[in-house]
Amino acid sequence: MMEEVRRIFEYLDQHQKWFRECLPLVASENLTSPAVRLALRSDFQHRYAEGLPGERVYAGCKYIDLVELKAIELAKKLFGAPHVNVQPVSGVTANLAMYTALTQPGDTMICLPIPCGGHISMGKKELGGTAGAVHGLKIEYWPFDEERMNIQVEKAAEKIREVKPKLVLFGGSVFLFPHPVAELSKVAKEVSARVAYDAAHVIGLIAGKQFQNPLAEGAEVVTCSTHKTLPGPQHGMILCTEELGPAIDRAVFPGVVSNHHLHCVAALAVALAEMMEFGEAYARQTVRNAQALARSLYDRGLKVLCPQLGFTRSHQVLVEVTEFGDGGRVEALLERANIILNRNLLPWDLRQGRHFRNPGGIRMGTAEVTRLGMKEAEMDRIAEFIVRVLKGEPAEKVAREVAEFRKDFQTLHYCFEPGEAYELLYS
Repeated sequence: MMEEVRRIFEYLDQHQKWFRECLPLVASENLTSPAVRLALRSDFQHRYAEGLPGERVYAGCKYIDLVELKAIELAKKLFGAPHVNVQPVSGVTANLAMYTALTQPGDTMICLPIPCGGHISMGKKELGGTAGAVHGLKIEYWPFDEERMNIQVEKAAEKIREVKPKLVLFGGSVFLFPHPVAELSKVAKEVSARVAYDAAHVIGLIAGKQFQNPLAEGAEVVTCSTHKTLPGPQHGMILCTEELGPAIDRAVFPGVVSNHHLHCVAALAVALAEMMEFGEAYARQTVRNAQALARSLYDRGLKVLCPQLGFTRSHQVLVEVTEFGDGGRVEALLERANIILNRNLLPWDLRQGRHFRNPGGIRMGTAEVTRLGMKEAEMDRIAEFIVRVLKGEPAEKVAREVAEFRKDFQTLHYCFEPGEAYELLYS
């Protein structure tokens, strides 16, 4: 059995060593700081604390309560949120709690379709999505402007008035530009619809004041995961109005969470404190890097979406790659070159006979490479690597150059104690 354990740790170290030589461009990933990792290793990972602070079902929670209250306090300050719940164990769980608090099975929700950036947690029943298959919501889709990669405001207003949904949901997994929350939240209130916003991808940019502030623009509930542009642990969080706080809390526990991964709550509190200190500079550089990467790819001939709008205002870049086969082929080819990103559906893919296994696009994010200290000049070099592979240069040759390039970027930035990004566990 010890041999099996040794092998597991060898695999972990092989992964760490590999990622030291890679360009991590998956938009839903980031790195945690040494302080966040230390909190994750605490004894909190062994404990239970069902219920709210001060109202636990378990004993032994006096310090657990203090840490959770500190996480709530920091989140309120960082986001200007009247009420915060830090107990969801993921962004999907946060969305399910939000559905539970604001709707009943059979109610209608308007959100983005998956090919236009919607997340699987927003999906219809027939697609197995959380909203439809788990909570039983009827799903209607926002009218979408494919050229601008955003919701069509006038048609969306018409649809809200026609459908009279119980809930309208902004946000998604492909999220290049702020959504028209201010305009459409007013229409939603005309028909007594609740307004929510899935900020899983952009919550770190919101914390750093580099994206829209959905609570200030009319959203009543903001859900998120905490490990994308917010460089915390894999966990979830909900921000909401004071009025909806009790309903959200009841929906989280006992609705969708029992114990809520207490070491992750502690780690989230540390990450929020780091964002209070470094968030604005980090988020600003993350967006600048995304725009620089998009521009460099575009100037080298790739079909980067939305050039007329400056490509992006978030951490994400979306590229159509059908001239090179499809997104699945490109994803695999670039992985061989130590460039890690993901294939991605484009809004028109289903009409053209493609699906999620062989979509027309790839999606990139700059959150992790920014944490590694890279700036605009490095984005140009990354674009060069990508284009060379797509235009036929051997992936293995480029992989060696990527590994050499990465030697200068092994330290975490925008945190209290800069440390090694990919720490070896067992050598």
